[in-house]
Amino acid sequence: MSAHPIRPFADDAAVRHVGEGLLARTLPKAEWTHEAHLAACLWLIRERTDFVPERDMPGTISAYNVAAGGENTDNAGYHETLTQLYIKGVRAFAEAQPAGTALVDAVNTLLKSEIGDRSWPLCFYSKDRLFSVEARRGWVEPDLASLAD
Repeated sequence: MSAHPIRPFADDAAVRHVGEGLLARTLPKAEWTHEAHLAACLWLIRERTDFVPERDMPGTISAYNVAAGGENTDNAGYHETLTQLYIKGVRAFAEAQPAGTALVDAVNTLLKSEIGDRSWPLCFYSKDRLFSVEARRGWVEPDLASLAD
C-alpha cells in the first residue's frame, strides 16, 4: 500500500459535489485528487445511468483538465489506461456492494480497499509500460498480471 493518507468524504453531498463539479468543469483543481477521481467514478456508475464511464470519461476528464488550466499531453493530463483500469476496478467494486449501501459509505470503503490505493495499477503494469505515451494515449494490456486474476 502507498504511504498517502486516505482523505475520506464526509457525506453523500461531498461525493456528489465532486462528480457534479467534474461534469460541469467547475470543480477547483485542488479538489481533483486521487480520492475525487474514484468518488466521481463510483457516483457516475451508481447515480448517472445516462453516463457510460468507459465511453464518456475520456472526453469528460480531458475537457475538465483544460477548463482547470491544465493540458492533455504525452506527459500530463488525461491518461487512458489508468482511467479505463480504474473504471473496471470501481465497476467491479460497485457491483459487489450490498444493496442500499449509502454512497459515502461505498466511496469511503472503496478508498480503503486495494483498488483505492494509488499503487494498485502497479499490480498489473510495470512503471515503464503504465507511464508510456502509448498507455496515456490509448488502452494497453497489462504486462505483469491479468485483470481477470
